[in-house]
Amino acid sequence: MSTSPHTRSPTIADVAARAGVSLATVSRVMNGNPSVDEALAQKVRVAAAELNYSASPLARSLVLGKTNTVAAVIPDLANPTFHGVLRGLSRAAAHDDYHILIADSAESAADERILAVETRRRCDGIVLCAPRMAEDDLSPLLTELAPVVLVNRDAGSCTTPVVAADYRAAMLDLLDLLYGYGHRSLVYLAGASQSSSNARRLDGIRIFLDDHSGTAIQVLSCGVNFADGYQAADRVLASSATGVLAFNDLVAMGLISALSEGGVNVPGEISVVGCDDIPFARYLTPPLTTASVPVTELGEQAWHRMRQLLNKQAPAEAILLRPNIERRGSAGPVRHPETGR
Repeated sequence: MSTSPHTRSPTIADVAARAGVSLATVSRVMNGNPSVDEALAQKVRVAAAELNYSASPLARSLVLGKTNTVAAVIPDLANPTFHGVLRGLSRAAAHDDYHILIADSAESAADERILAVETRRRCDGIVLCAPRMAEDDLSPLLTELAPVVLVNRDAGSCTTPVVAADYRAAMLDLLDLLYGYGHRSLVYLAGASQSSSNARRLDGIRIFLDDHSGTAIQVLSCGVNFADGYQAADRVLASSATGVLAFNDLVAMGLISALSEGGVNVPGEISVVGCDDIPFARYLTPPLTTASVPVTELGEQAWHRMRQLLNKQAPAEAILLRPNIERRGSAGPVRHPETGR
């Protein structure tokens, strides 16, 4: 039979009246409480089906004291790397009937704390992905946000789970690759100064220079997006470096675009490598040599640790995933001016 648009939706009181039980009994059945006698529970389920009643998600969350939602605060939603982390996080969470609420701080360390606190009020836990805030701000905030999981940032506390990519190792592997190609004068286009992963890359550079005294590496402040790499082209060329390590693939792609417009051959005149292996890096001209970060796994592992916290279990140890180097066309042997090869 048709239902008038003005007919009210059935309520929990209607179900209780139809089943001949109390409101509390209906509430316990609807929320899966096993303490209700099975015969009574069946009467409630039949009554609910006959009335086409379903519990409001909001009401359910109030009764259970949880929202089945976890927030993820990221620094830049435009960066495909974070898409991969979110994909792994959301798919893993969905298996446990959880949803992901996303907040983008737009690379603003000042806004990050406000976003984290506000979103935490609306969910059961929070995943901070590569937070930019200072250590003095982050440490006390972790207690306020708990349960919380950190991605690509040290917690400084054994009670906060951490999953991260080993950017120090990635930088060392990229440097070894360029060194093997004969490059001795290099440039690193640095990311955001407050970025923990940028600090790890700089650690890798320092370690490499300690073991390769004949190599020079200039660190140029740059940024994290395509435009930053594009605008760095003149400074890169002025450095006379034969190889460039970009903070990430977006920066590398912006640089290669500007070099190509200027008639500079990559890798014939200068080699360029990135980091992350975003989906379209391999389709660049030339295809980008980069460190492939297992971003989907980072997201999955972040959820596994969040699930442990939500279930009041001890968090697993920190996990550090090592990126793999993808050798493609943007990097090659240094060309010597006197021979042209």
